[in-house]
Amino acid sequence: MDKQGRDLAETVWTRLDRKAGAIIELTVRQLRHRLSTWVVLGVGIMLMALLLIFYVDSVRESFEPIDNDGDSVDEDGDGYPRGQEEKYGTSDYFWNGASEYPGSSAYVPESYIDANDQVRTIYENKSWEGAAFFEATWIDYNYSGEQWDSHINWRPDDNGEPQLTDCSDWDLDRVLNRISWGEACDMGDGDEDGRNTYYAAGKWRGEGTNTVLEGGFLQWGYWTEEFYVAPDPKEMYINEDGIDCIDLDGQIGDCPSEDRLSGSHGFDDDGDCLAAAERGEFVDENGNGILCDVIWRTSNGVVIGITADYNVDEDLDEQEYTGELGHRMFVIAVGKMAFVILLGLFIPLFLSLGLVRDETENGTLHLLLSKPINRSEFIAYRLMGYLAVSGTYVIALALLVGIVASVLGPGDSIIRLSDLPVWLGIGIATTLVLAAYGSLFNTLGLISPKYGVYICILFGIWEFTMGSFSIVNPNWTVSSVSVSHWALQMIDAVVLMAWPDTIQWSAIDEAFGIYSGLSFFWQPPVHTLGTQSAAVSLLISTVVLLLFTFSFVFVGKSVFNRREIM
Repeated sequence: MDKQGRDLAETVWTRLDRKAGAIIELTVRQLRHRLSTWVVLGVGIMLMALLLIFYVDSVRESFEPIDNDGDSVDEDGDGYPRGQEEKYGTSDYFWNGASEYPGSSAYVPESYIDANDQVRTIYENKSWEGAAFFEATWIDYNYSGEQWDSHINWRPDDNGEPQLTDCSDWDLDRVLNRISWGEACDMGDGDEDGRNTYYAAGKWRGEGTNTVLEGGFLQWGYWTEEFYVAPDPKEMYINEDGIDCIDLDGQIGDCPSEDRLSGSHGFDDDGDCLAAAERGEFVDENGNGILCDVIWRTSNGVVIGITADYNVDEDLDEQEYTGELGHRMFVIAVGKMAFVILLGLFIPLFLSLGLVRDETENGTLHLLLSKPINRSEFIAYRLMGYLAVSGTYVIALALLVGIVASVLGPGDSIIRLSDLPVWLGIGIATTLVLAAYGSLFNTLGLISPKYGVYICILFGIWEFTMGSFSIVNPNWTVSSVSVSHWALQMIDAVVLMAWPDTIQWSAIDEAFGIYSGLSFFWQPPVHTLGTQSAAVSLLISTVVLLLFTFSFVFVGKSVFNRREIM
């Protein structure tokens, strides 16, 4: 090459490249030969291997179907599962014993006398409930219930005569004050036919004339005839009412997610809600005027909430949904907890704190700075060397874990290609965290060589706490004053960009009680400038992390430039 060519090659940029390459290469070589580097990186690999083992175990694990709504349970022990009792309108609660069951005799109220009625006397053969003077023609002494049910015990003698308190000479106030609910007393006044009058307060069955006091209340009705209903097997009420809707062809059943995005959907497969509607019970909990349906509320084309009427789409087949929900939860949880919060904190704590401080303590800084290199450049190149090691490590580790998890994950294809952008985003977000913490910890090591490590540990505790808060509720303002918050927002944004239906899956998880953990570990990104755009949130979070990194590089440069090298 001639002289002119050599002059063109020897520009400021080539000299800068050589200096940068030399410092970066030196940093990489030093980190590569440190025991602490291999310990930290090895621990990270072991952590990911352990998580993958747990994931493999959960994927291979088979489980019995779960009764989400509990209608296969026979709480009162009468042989009928709760779902069957709900269809017939009978109670399954244990305090009713086995007195109510499908086909059992049921009380049908007919009418009543209340405080405002003018006519206050009635003659009938009925089941009564209330308080009245009862002139009895016939009394059913076998009419009884549970001890709290206020049925009157007439205590008949061998001749069939009630053995009650004699209150024939009591005044009315004494009768009303002394006779408790569920009791009766004998008023005497037997006529020529032997009919006595009783003051009865509670429940009783009989024929005669009832006279209700002013301001009092009495209702009456009858009991239906009992008939036999064969008990259903409990298995009928497990996984019997899955997520379905009316599709574009008007057919009831499973339908694509795009058909669920608006309007009334859902169907009461097992019939308990429809049975309640036929009995006249109010079953429009979501308030849209349609009985026994489900509303999928949407915003910008994605589901943001699901509101089901009671007993509709309440018992899903977990095998159908848990696989996808559990896989996404695993990816997001590992990305946030294992990569951003754990590796993102421990790698810089061990590798970046002494990037410049250790050279000062070892006495090699004089030799390095004797070369034609600015101190500011030296700090930047040291950080670049640290990132060359740590950044390459986390991105490679994220992709490796992602490939293994994608092969093991649910789906018909051999590998879930849609997972790889998420894992790449996790690796990049963690790299930005490593840069931010690396610049901070390196600066703290320069400011206080003796106590910097303790300050870094305290800062790490703060970041771990704020990261945990951000996972639980990313809207908390205090958590945004942390590096981990913005990295977690990056992951939330990347997840939404790679898996646009994650909001819908999260709503399914929460609305139908699957509790996979997806709705805990992932929420839509909050920093979108009002656009609800994941791309805007990703850009904002990236800019914030870069500004944080450059700010502490500048602070570290200022401190280093004013420091005398001993």
